Amino acid sequence: MRKLVFINSHPIQYFVPLYKFLVEKGIDCKAWYCSDESLNTRLDKEFGVKMKYDIPLLEGYESKFFKNYSWKPSHFNGFFGLINFGVIKQFFKTKDTLVIIHGWHYFTHFFSLIIGSFSQNKIALRVETPLNQEQTQSGVKNKIRRAILRYLIFPRIDYFLYIGKYNNDFFIDLGVDKNSLIHCPYAVDNERFQKSFKDLLPFRNDLRSKMGIGIQHKVILYSGKYIAKKNPLDLLKAFNKLDNSSYWLIMVGEGVLRKELEEYIRENNVKQVILTGFINQSRIAEYYTVADLFVMCSGNAETWGLSTNEAMNFNLPVVISDRTGCSADLVEEGVNGYTYPLNDIDALSERIKDVLEHKKLSFTRSSQEIINDFSYNTISENLKSIL
Repeated sequence: MRKLVFINSHPIQYFVPLYKFLVEKGIDCKAWYCSDESLNTRLDKEFGVKMKYDIPLLEGYESKFFKNYSWKPSHFNGFFGLINFGVIKQFFKTKDTLVIIHGWHYFTHFFSLIIGSFSQNKIALRVETPLNQEQTQSGVKNKIRRAILRYLIFPRIDYFLYIGKYNNDFFIDLGVDKNSLIHCPYAVDNERFQKSFKDLLPFRNDLRSKMGIGIQHKVILYSGKYIAKKNPLDLLKAFNKLDNSSYWLIMVGEGVLRKELEEYIRENNVKQVILTGFINQSRIAEYYTVADLFVMCSGNAETWGLSTNEAMNFNLPVVISDRTGCSADLVEEGVNGYTYPLNDIDALSERIKDVLEHKKLSFTRSSQEIINDFSYNTISENLKSIL
């Protein structure tokens, strides 16, 4: 069996448990990182606050950090924010390994894709781009980008790891051979979240009481940064249209749009809304446990939406915009939730009513049953087929 290496920008709270899981399954798995920013308390430019995730990011697997030679070093600083020549050297010291490169959006990743085929390794690309968002792009720059991918980058790659239907469609649209496509779905640590749900469920009413929410009330949950691509104001407007005193809206997160949200709440006298601020991983389960419905309003640039995976581990029905990358995979219309047209406030409001008031969902497959197919185990088994 080949060894496995992931090249990633920095330790990411969603990916680290996967690496640990793969090691536990007997796979020789390592991660090569271009930055250690996420290991320290830092200002997150999108959250707008200083933060540090409170789960271990380096335990259970081997990792190696490479010096960043960028003149503006940060994974927040675009293509030239990560320039790690050591990764290139390491390529040619490594043999008989499947190297999975997460995207082409940094110099290090792009150059690794270019030179990887000259090493004695197999190269796999895992990128999130969904076709439904790609089709909204136009112009000369987009045509040049597509040509570079199709004729320069993709011919050098052995395997394409698609995370979902729209991502698979993107690869097919650019001429990728179906035989080189491997399903490696975007997943969270289902086992951890489902255990948290089981542990917290007996205390659901107590958690609600601490938040000032009545047992009989219905809770709509948002979880994500308050930033433009996630359209948090859309949900706030839809909630206001509901005009139902038995509903609460909890918006877990923080970000640059906080003032805009607060102004809307104040100007429209919206009641029963909680803006939590940044909530770390150790406490996020409490908010999923008290909720009755999860909503994601994201548009372009939300290539998947892993908060949806988290919510479904708590068996929550979901209402997701049709532009969100995961919408074609995680939402079974009328079964565990609905999609709605992006930025259509009226449609979003009606879909919330369909779930909470009209109780139209069949739940012939629960959210938890659906999300069990999007797991680390699925990734492990599918990677073993090419190792």
